[in-house]
Amino acid sequence: MSKHWTALILAGQRPGVDPLASHFGEAYKALVRVAGEPMLTHVVRTLNAVPAIGRIIVLGQEPGVLVAAVAAGGGADILASQSGISQSILDVAGGDDAPWPLLVTTADHPLLTRQMVEAFMSQVDDADVAVAMVERGTMLARFPDARRTWLRFADGAWSGANVFALTGPAALAALHVWTQAEQDRKRPWRLFRHFGWGLALRAITRTIGLADALGRAGRRFGMRVRLVPMRDPVAAIDVDKLFDHQQAEAILADRAE
Repeated sequence: MSKHWTALILAGQRPGVDPLASHFGEAYKALVRVAGEPMLTHVVRTLNAVPAIGRIIVLGQEPGVLVAAVAAGGGADILASQSGISQSILDVAGGDDAPWPLLVTTADHPLLTRQMVEAFMSQVDDADVAVAMVERGTMLARFPDARRTWLRFADGAWSGANVFALTGPAALAALHVWTQAEQDRKRPWRLFRHFGWGLALRAITRTIGLADALGRAGRRFGMRVRLVPMRDPVAAIDVDKLFDHQQAEAILADRAE
């Protein structure tokens, strides 16, 4: 597989004090240690191991504080980000620093593996935008006590895996919509109202599956949007809270055995 993907790691900080970072005495969430290393280091190392990724860009408000963690993961370019996620991606997407196609993930995803990334890439196909998700049944079969935010649709309840593909200029429309919809990301009907009230109504009444909803939302803006169901439930475990941190440490300890 040729090295043609650019990977973007979102390592910015939302306004205010991050509770997890504060708990561990860190100013930046991306630098919270899991299994002895910053979360960002784990993610950089994983992406450096994927043969199809030719370039890795880390986006953060203060690039200097991320240098050591990035170097420990094998290295990547670090660029200054904006306050919003979508605007930060828009600033670089498709340019010289981050040519298409883009794989986007987050610095708080230390459990991400090469296998997960390659499984996701293999299902992007001809989509302009692809979104990795884990269905509730897949998660609970392995982690019955899982604490996630579930988006409930006719085809199941879904939790995001913080992995996205943006494959070309058509995906820019999704980023422009996201600048308006970012605050609604965990409320399906509010999110889908940005794509029309009819779709929002079907989302809130659960009379449409998530895959179909994403497809219809994309067509409204001239994009092909694909849901990529992930078979490994660990793909949906990012580290936002102390419980997540404890779970991530346990999973990494099991992998090390």
